[in-house]
Amino acid sequence: MKPQEQFVAELFEGQNLSFIGSVDGDGFPQIRAMLRPRKREGVKIIYFSTNTPTNKIRHFRENPKACVYFCDPRGFRGALLTGTMEVLETPEFKELLWHEGDELYYPGGITDPNYCVLRFTAQKGRIYGNLQSEDFTVDYGE
Repeated sequence: MKPQEQFVAELFEGQNLSFIGSVDGDGFPQIRAMLRPRKREGVKIIYFSTNTPTNKIRHFRENPKACVYFCDPRGFRGALLTGTMEVLETPEFKELLWHEGDELYYPGGITDPNYCVLRFTAQKGRIYGNLQSEDFTVDYGE
């Protein structure tokens, strides 16, 4: 793993909140706070669980361009990943992220139509820490 990707992974592990960005139908960015993703594969693939009937889901279906941002405000450190977001509604992905207690939000369980999974695939990133920023591409050769 590249040092920049290690920085992102460490930042990710220390935060309970993340931010995702979509592009609306008029081409404007839309940013939302999300709970920490439930699963990730390095920094390349990041999974979120969320509600299906939301504007962000409509945005991602219309335009998959996306970003994910993690930050440590106390340490003035941040990581921005840009790439694409997929909306997944198959039982295998819903089950992958399902946690006990989710039935509070999705009474229909894993098959609840209001429950879906977002899969973000990173292409590049930008990190900020120690008063410096650095761009990098996400390595898919591993």
